[in-house]
Amino acid sequence: MFSNLSGLGTHNLSYNSFSWADKDQVKSNLLDSLYDLDLCSNSLQGSLPIPPSSIENFYISHNKLSGHIPLTICKLEFLRALDLASNSLKGAIPPCFGNMSTIEVLDLRYNNLSGTIQTNFSIGNPLRSFNLRGNKLEGKIPRSLITSKRLEVLDLGNNELNDTFPMWLGTLPNLMVLILRSNKLHGPIRTSKTKRLFPQLRIIDISSNGFYGDLPTHLLENFQAMKKVDENMKTPIYIGDYYYKDSITISSKEMSMELVRIFSMYTDIDLSSNRFEGYIPSVIGNLTSLVLLNLSHNSLEGHIPTSLGSVSALQSLDLSFNKLGGEIPVQLASLTFLGFLSVSHNHLVGCIPSGNQFATFESGSFEGNDELRGNVKL
Repeated sequence: MFSNLSGLGTHNLSYNSFSWADKDQVKSNLLDSLYDLDLCSNSLQGSLPIPPSSIENFYISHNKLSGHIPLTICKLEFLRALDLASNSLKGAIPPCFGNMSTIEVLDLRYNNLSGTIQTNFSIGNPLRSFNLRGNKLEGKIPRSLITSKRLEVLDLGNNELNDTFPMWLGTLPNLMVLILRSNKLHGPIRTSKTKRLFPQLRIIDISSNGFYGDLPTHLLENFQAMKKVDENMKTPIYIGDYYYKDSITISSKEMSMELVRIFSMYTDIDLSSNRFEGYIPSVIGNLTSLVLLNLSHNSLEGHIPTSLGSVSALQSLDLSFNKLGGEIPVQLASLTFLGFLSVSHNHLVGCIPSGNQFATFESGSFEGNDELRGNVKL
């Protein structure tokens, strides 16, 4: 029936229970006029089908596809968005993806892809979003990403990458989201005081790696986009565009949570579960639009900086499982949006601040600090 619709451009069959009756017949009926094909969230099995050459946006995530990604997909000369997430695809990422002159979105997360990332992105490529989260990828972060000047979202989390912190990504003018969590990344994070890096970064998650040394003070100073609070925004703006809205998984309130759409003003720093030591720099108080800050499970010492009381947008603060001492700053009581706080398992002393949000926090927020005292919710 569909083969008779010679002018069909958009075909959306997502969120059903379709399977292939006869995949060869189905493929032959995919019209040459199609530019937008959405088969997400069905029960499609077998190898990845190749859509017609006219396709621009191809979505086939959340199915049961298996096997390798065929190299022939790189011959789709108009392809802008390719979403293969949440299938069972295996093998290496086709290097030819880097030669596609139109590709803007590559979403390959939550598959069984393995090997090193050998994609060599060409100069001037239009790549905007690259998501490889939840695979079995090894080796280094591809240096050719430095040519992707339009890149806004990079999620390489939950793989087995073995590299140092990619400071060179800081020169990308549009990068807003950088997620490297749960890999085998390691080493100290050092920056040059003379360079301005990551000017648009709003979300950085490098948790559960092997980074060590002092917290990167000069890197935090560079996060210019986290210093701006747009109180005049009337309509929410999300990262992405009309044909593809980016989504990521973050850790908030000690749980994983998926942001189905990323609000452009949402800001998040997660440096937890590494081996950072030394003091929490007071410059973090300049990041006034910061919503989530997680520095837990490190070896940080010294006092909690009073400047955190200036981060007026803060909703979640986790400093647990460190070696912090001194008192909890009373300035934190002024954070009226703070819905989650954990300073447990440190060496804090003195009285727990009272009033405002502190009246809502349960005893677990403060446990493991033998010399803390004060009334908390049981």
